[in-house]
Amino acid sequence: MARRMMSAAGAGGGAAAPPPPAPVSRAPLPTLVSQAATPQDYRKDGARHLYQHNSHRIYKGQMPPLLHAVGVLQVEVDHMGAVQQVSWMRAPSHAPDVMREIERTVRAAAPFPAPVRMGRVTYTEVWLWDKSGQFQLDTLTEGQRNR
Repeated sequence: MARRMMSAAGAGGGAAAPPPPAPVSRAPLPTLVSQAATPQDYRKDGARHLYQHNSHRIYKGQMPPLLHAVGVLQVEVDHMGAVQQVSWMRAPSHAPDVMREIERTVRAAAPFPAPVRMGRVTYTEVWLWDKSGQFQLDTLTEGQRNR
């Protein structure tokens, strides 16, 4: 029995083998990417993204002369395209239901294209809201009728 213990101890040289290296964990890559270098350039990518996610809600053609609501919203997007914060610069406070719906629409469209050249971005968009519940974004608007 002493011989068996000695051979087991002698085989490893008395020292335990070092543990294998820990696997390198890599952060997942973003699924959508924006190459925009400025918030103004990113605004176009953000608007296109919102239009793609809400194609059935986009007002077709020129908006009517009187809009139900106009709001100016800042959206902060992190390095992966997640919406970190939304804040109103000019809220359509006469239409709180529209404010809630715009915020919900932005958050539901996440993840946005990841701003890979900037790391994160805060961009501003003007929302043009019709009484039908359809909208356009100023960045991609088709304009507004005179009458």
